[in-house]
Amino acid sequence: MANLMMLRFPSSLRSFSVSASSSNGSPPVIGGSSGGVGPMIVELPLEKIRRPLMRTRSNDQNKVKELMDSIRQIGLQVPIDVIEVDGAYYGFSGCHRYEAHQKLGLPTIRCKIRKGTKETLRHHLR
Repeated sequence: MANLMMLRFPSSLRSFSVSASSSNGSPPVIGGSSGGVGPMIVELPLEKIRRPLMRTRSNDQNKVKELMDSIRQIGLQVPIDVIEVDGAYYGFSGCHRYEAHQKLGLPTIRCKIRKGTKETLRHHLR
């Protein structure tokens, strides 16, 4: 018997999209509601994500290796958080997951994107 997966969405959800392909073996991508309300879960190319804190922080390489092994086996389970400001994407969390994707040579990573302002961006850089 085939395995079936059922997703239930609130009736107030006006639109959504599902993509069955992913470069990292993770489950299908679900987009947020139209109108820009709330975060959206999408696959973004790694080169589109700016990492302003990478210059000042280093990752635990044991954790990166463990994540690489996990991503190879079961895909990325938790998306990284990204802030979109004026069409540019900034990542402040998920540094180990991001580096694991880089080292695995994966072109995209699953992201939870929230809209932000320049003030939001300044707050995260403190």
